Formats: sequence, structure tokens, C-alpha cells
Amino acid sequence: MDTSTRQRCLSVLANSPIERLLELLPPALPPAPRWLRRAETGLMMLQGRSGGTGARFNLGEISVSRASCQIGDHIGHGWVRGGDGRHAELIAQADALLQDPARRDVLIREWISPLETELAERRAARSREAAASKVEFFTMVRGE
Repeated sequence: MDTSTRQRCLSVLANSPIERLLELLPPALPPAPRWLRRAETGLMMLQGRSGGTGARFNLGEISVSRASCQIGDHIGHGWVRGGDGRHAELIAQADALLQDPARRDVLIREWISPLETELAERRAARSREAAASKVEFFTMVRGE
């Protein structure tokens, strides 16, 4: 799988609610993957840039959960914001399965595409809510 497709799939899985992953993934998951790293939670430092282009600065820390597993010859990794280790484990298993060329197209069609559509709908709804509360300021010129 090429890097950009894998990044897209991992992003969709990490940003989707765990409830949806629990609905979609279990039928295709193997009963016992070989865990290279069971879920663990730790902290990561977030960095920012002033104006998006300036010098880097440490913005703050965020909790992250990660897991790694092997299914057949494929190793999958899962990272997710927060302390939900089960979410990270599901992502790792999905990542390993998505690397199998025999399953990839079906899994992208059955998992990633519907989740991607749902994410786009949620983002659009959030944008509409924000746009509805937008305030326009203006200044009147006083006649002098």
C-alpha cells in the first residue's frame, strides 16, 4: 500500500468514533492477532508555529494511545488521541489487514469509504454551526 493511502486510512480510523469501528471491524478481524505492543497510553508534546510558518514552539502535551500487532506477514500500528487503548488496538488490527493486497480493496470499500463519508458529514455540520454564529463587525465613518 502506498504511503498516502495508508496515512488516509489511519487518519479516518483514528478520527472515527470507536462505536462505529466496533460495528464495522469485528467480523473481519482474526480471533487472536500476535501483539507486538499491547495498547499503552502516554504523552506527546504538541508543537506549533506562529502563523503556521514561524519558529516552532512547544504548545502543550496530549495523551495518546498506541498499539502494534502482526497478522500473517503484515504489521499494523494504531495511534489515537486520548486514553482509549481498545481504539488503538482496533486501528492496529485494521492497519495490518489493510496491508494485505488480497483484502485491501474490499476493506477500503466496506470500512474506509463509509467512515470517510461520515467524517465529512460531521465536519460539514460543524462548519455550518460555526458559520451560523459568525458575527460581522463594521465601522461607520463619521462625517468630520
